Amino acid sequence: MSKADASQPVVLLNCAVLTISDTRNTSNDTSGDYLVESVLAAGHRCATRSISAGNLYQIRKIISDWIADDAIQVILTNGGTGFSHQKSTTAAITPLLDQIIVGFGELFRHLSYQEIGTSALQSDALAGSANHTLVFCMPGSTSACKTAWDGIIKEQLDSRHGPCNFGTQYRAKA
Repeated sequence: MSKADASQPVVLLNCAVLTISDTRNTSNDTSGDYLVESVLAAGHRCATRSISAGNLYQIRKIISDWIADDAIQVILTNGGTGFSHQKSTTAAITPLLDQIIVGFGELFRHLSYQEIGTSALQSDALAGSANHTLVFCMPGSTSACKTAWDGIIKEQLDSRHGPCNFGTQYRAKA
């Protein structure tokens, strides 16, 4: 595994966090809390945070606004990616993406498999980019958010991580 190269400049990114849930609110959004805390602990900024019900069009509106905002480089969503009738995150966000980062979903399910076994196949975890903004969609459980952040996202947003990372590519909108 590669390590961070301390000689490289640190790029701080502006992040947005969206919790997609019909039951979560500001008092019980432990996954959103975890993601905000993790972003800040990594030295990045949380530019905005929101909670949305699983309405496909509301999700799409929020994400579209954030993608269009030059001040946001990274969007982290949690919730709405499981195998259920309420699953709306990937359907809402996929059409907005210019490019899908296929390896994110594959790697997330691999890491999840090590933790929860075959139940990992029910996750539609997804990542991509649009308008020079990274978008990471992960399940709503705090445990799944920890798996995604600790196992993938934290290193990939670290501009010192080698041999490559998203931090250096997404430092500012083109």
